[in-house]
Amino acid sequence: MISGQVFLKKGRDVSLQRFHPWVFSGAIAKMEDAVADGQWVTVVNSSGKILGHGHYQNGSIAVRILSFDQRLPSHDIYKEKISAAYALREKTGLISNATNAFRLIHGEGDGLPGLIIDYYDGVAVMQAHSLGMNNDRTQIADALQHVLREKLTSVYYKSKATLPGKARDAQQDGYLSGMSGVPHVILEHGNKFYVDWEEGQKTGFFLDQRENRKLSGEFSKGKKVLNTFCYTGGFSVYALKAGAEFVHSVDASEKAIDLTRKNLELNGFDSFTNACHAEDTFEFLKDKKDAYDLIILDPPAFAKHRDARHQAMKGYQRLNSEAMKAIKSGGIIFTFSCSQVVDRQLFYDTVSSAAILAGRDVKVLHQLTQPPDHPVSMFHPEGEYLKGLVLYVS
Repeated sequence: MISGQVFLKKGRDVSLQRFHPWVFSGAIAKMEDAVADGQWVTVVNSSGKILGHGHYQNGSIAVRILSFDQRLPSHDIYKEKISAAYALREKTGLISNATNAFRLIHGEGDGLPGLIIDYYDGVAVMQAHSLGMNNDRTQIADALQHVLREKLTSVYYKSKATLPGKARDAQQDGYLSGMSGVPHVILEHGNKFYVDWEEGQKTGFFLDQRENRKLSGEFSKGKKVLNTFCYTGGFSVYALKAGAEFVHSVDASEKAIDLTRKNLELNGFDSFTNACHAEDTFEFLKDKKDAYDLIILDPPAFAKHRDARHQAMKGYQRLNSEAMKAIKSGGIIFTFSCSQVVDRQLFYDTVSSAAILAGRDVKVLHQLTQPPDHPVSMFHPEGEYLKGLVLYVS
């Protein structure tokens, strides 16, 4: 399993001593010649102490640590980590007859940096973000089968969009085991949704908003609701199930709007009264003053790297300001950022500046985050990426 050793510069082992799972390229003094991209390595400090073992990759994050044990990792490491992750989901009460879709592996949060696995009622969709996880994909699929047994019918590997450089060009998405037709119906708190992991965004569905969708339903009874950047219409379904007067769903993608319509109909609602609009959200908001009691703002990541952060904050400010201008007095806004490089305080400050721009009195009712199947390691705070606020607008 281990192909070589990576030696750190003196004094550059502090983060690993604190169990942060990344080794940056600038911390490396030297490597053995045998080390190649995607291979397992042992990380050693300047005194010769073994700090951990993980995947090497030429780049800013040079090693992703999977084991901090001085001993070599077991060949059953993936079985052990996946088993522990599944047990955690069981302990949180997440897995039930009313919910059969959840994130099984959330990268660093589950001790497997570079790996995402989402479970959709029998189908595991695996996504590698590192060459090491790509190399080990068959071993990981075998571990999934060992842990889930009869609960697993198929493993779909979807990493073409997430792997770096040339590996992405060479990769083809497809089934590692089994086959399953799409779209596939899942249950989330008793609500039904179609999932298409083959053609859909990410792994097919945004599981990270599950609890926030449920909370939004609690504010929706009798309300006129606007769901922007709606994708599959998740917030729309929850609002209607809770008794919203109507829901308008907006997304720039025709494909997303088609899926929203199907999900509304799947849950017994029509998409005529609850109109679905394939339109830019900023354009749609322009002439909608006092049209809605509840607005959901769940945009895609405006900034995927630090260089884009300043421009992204302008986008978040403009979006929230326009929604605050449009909403009725006494209305509620659910607003989110899934940009990892935008921290909680920066997002809060940006929404605050939007309120000043809009000239509205705004109160914060809830501060939201990702659910427990997207756990954040105490030693890797970067794992918290989803930020949300529930706002009351006077």
